[in-house]
Amino acid sequence: MVKIDLIPFEEFERVREARIDRYEQSRLIADMCRANTLSAVKRAGSGHLGSSFSAMDIVVWLYYQEMNTLQAGLDNPDRDIYFSSKGHDVPGLYAVLHSLGVIPEAKLLMLRRLGGLDGHPEVHIPGIEANSGSLGMGISKGRGMAWAKRLGGHGGQVYVLTGDGELQEGQNYEALQATVQQRIGNLTVIVDHNKLQSDRLLDEIVGLGDLEAKFNAFGWQVARCDGHDLEQIERVLAEFKAIRDRPKILIADTIKGRGVSFMEHPVALPAGGGLYRWHAGAPPDGDFLAAHREVVGRLNQRLTGLSLDPLQLTDVTPEPGPPSGVSDEYVAQAYGDALVDIAARRPDLVLLDGDLSADCRIRGFELAYPERFIENGIAEQDMVSMAGGLARMGLLPVVNSFASFLASRANEQIYNNACEGTKILYGCHFAGLLPAGPGKSHQSIRDISLFGALPNCTILEPCNAAEARMAVEYWVDQATESCALRLIIGPSPRIIALPPEYRFRLGRGVTLTQGGDAILFAYGPVMLHEALTACETLQQRGFGLEVVNMPWLNRVDRRWLTELIEPHRAIWVLEDHAPVGGLGDTLLNALVAEGALEGRRFEKIGVDGYPACGAPREVLRHHRLDGASLAERILVGQPVA
Repeated sequence: MVKIDLIPFEEFERVREARIDRYEQSRLIADMCRANTLSAVKRAGSGHLGSSFSAMDIVVWLYYQEMNTLQAGLDNPDRDIYFSSKGHDVPGLYAVLHSLGVIPEAKLLMLRRLGGLDGHPEVHIPGIEANSGSLGMGISKGRGMAWAKRLGGHGGQVYVLTGDGELQEGQNYEALQATVQQRIGNLTVIVDHNKLQSDRLLDEIVGLGDLEAKFNAFGWQVARCDGHDLEQIERVLAEFKAIRDRPKILIADTIKGRGVSFMEHPVALPAGGGLYRWHAGAPPDGDFLAAHREVVGRLNQRLTGLSLDPLQLTDVTPEPGPPSGVSDEYVAQAYGDALVDIAARRPDLVLLDGDLSADCRIRGFELAYPERFIENGIAEQDMVSMAGGLARMGLLPVVNSFASFLASRANEQIYNNACEGTKILYGCHFAGLLPAGPGKSHQSIRDISLFGALPNCTILEPCNAAEARMAVEYWVDQATESCALRLIIGPSPRIIALPPEYRFRLGRGVTLTQGGDAILFAYGPVMLHEALTACETLQQRGFGLEVVNMPWLNRVDRRWLTELIEPHRAIWVLEDHAPVGGLGDTLLNALVAEGALEGRRFEKIGVDGYPACGAPREVLRHHRLDGASLAERILVGQPVA
């Protein structure tokens, strides 16, 4: 791996103690935190740089010049409170908290690792006041904190940072109304208005129009300034403190990627052909080195101009780890390709997207059929209800978003559509436990149970690219009801080989390995990989495990099932989901109804508790879902002869 350097805490102490102008001090610290954010994200292999950098000057100014949080203490009821509602910028916030001595260096270097720092804000981390990552909740949560301060007679302001794309979520507008009605005067919302969403301009997704006029219409005290000009930020916040009878909003005009020349969006957008490439992910080695050298070089030049010594850096390059061992197959890409192909023969097929067309691998459809591609922005409930209207008019809508947001946030709207008996495909991306780096806000382990409560919705998870295409074609050509299609976002750990004679048949899976000692049902690329790994381990110990791919998560052919399990006294089900409401419950209910469980052990293995954050292997091991752990669990759990 490329050499990675970190600016240690002692260097921040040195700059804080230097006799320099406080604006210059804050600018230096902001850039120092940018450098450390780069290093933390590079070590983690993922994270969000663009939005961390756009918010950095605001966050540093708040902690270093405006808020009493550190002086009062993190548990003091009179402390000022800050949290980011958008959550993507948490690598930058962690770097600021490290600069203040709140987060130790060892923790900062464990970004997105088990036992380290979650990929989105989590309250178990010192200095983090609220969980976020699921967008649109921040103003409401901030209002609750500010209201509680008022009730308890406690001092301190509450500051909430929102993204501008986040303002497409409808909950914000409920909060804007109620906060004024309740006269919450100790709440200040700051909009990080960098004008970009994941990889495109906000105005190309769903424009927000005149934000000042909108907020004024709700009755908020509104101001606007350059979000990188510290003197302007200071002036506005001073004016806000004098206003106590209403909530305040500062629209801070910022630049996404601020501080690294080629990441700043006015440069990066043209370079990317209109797409921004620095929203998420760790930069490649060459780009990381160029960015880090640019920031540190600028810092040293300014320190020298202030008669201060250059920075002393610490080498934090990690030891090389084992190879990842993943394939080059993306089931989501096969899904996107299938939709493009089917659209050629089905002019009634339309796609709806929630600002995730690149992640959901549907950009090909967007480019091929722009007249049938509907960009809804970050607004799942609105998108699902629009799909309901499209379906009522005879179209075939396909809704795309991350499973954790689509299944839960828009659940009432999905239920409403289902009651109408229309046919909609819900593309539930980022389904399951992995990747675990973003943390629990993005890990979807509840969606099967949420969709499964609907009597007329079929839930599927394909194990490979071929089965992904089969699933889409099934919904278009055979299904009479809606389907929820779970898709992992990353590459498959291995390409699951299906038998040549395999056909996609409602309620039936397929045996992948033969074995007479136990049978294990699993689904999807991640858990089938672990199941097959367990099978290989058990084979070496003389134990035969029959592994079955079961893509139908809430539909089962009972005759097929009872015949399949007939030779076995031990039945195991491996879930990429919580143990409640998944495939295991579907199979258990069917076997009980058939009276087929007598003399047999039935065991569900799923994600117990809240999902852990970290690298894939360590998180699977933590939940005892990796192949080695599964093999041990199966051996220990065998029924006594």
